[in-house]
Amino acid sequence: MSSYHLPLTNNEAERALRHWVILRLISYGARTEQGSRVFAILISVIETCRKRQQFPWLYLAAVIGHQRTGRPVPKLPSVAWGSE
Repeated sequence: MSSYHLPLTNNEAERALRHWVILRLISYGARTEQGSRVFAILISVIETCRKRQQFPWLYLAAVIGHQRTGRPVPKLPSVAWGSE
């Protein structure tokens, strides 16, 4: 038997995305499929970093820097020490 606990609802996930949905509504969303995909990826990266107690903007800056110089994209930061 697994000791992994699953929540009974997805309220936490819905609350995490609420402000992004509001932003999409007031900005009239992305106008292209590619724009929608980029927006979804950015939301995922930002929320993952926040959940892991890392600074999403530092990670995104590192990704852009690596892409500009042709280096491989760094992995998402792991969970902050002591927060597991």
